[in-house]
Amino acid sequence: MVQAYILIQTEVGKASTVAETISKLPGVIQAEDVTGPYDVIVRAQSDTVDELGRMVVAKVQQVDGITRTLTCPVVHL
Repeated sequence: MVQAYILIQTEVGKASTVAETISKLPGVIQAEDVTGPYDVIVRAQSDTVDELGRMVVAKVQQVDGITRTLTCPVVHL
């Protein structure tokens, strides 16, 4: 199982709508509005890194209002 945080920048005024939409996607554990350089932070999981990448590109980045994403896989050192 691979988990990651996806940091998202949105268009002005779209953070709540983006977080709500993303929270309903398969593989998303949690999506919350935040303040600072990012507008939404998502915790997601998938079976493989490739599957995670496909989810980000094919599903998350297609949500209306997103301008940029940064995916940070969780590692266990």
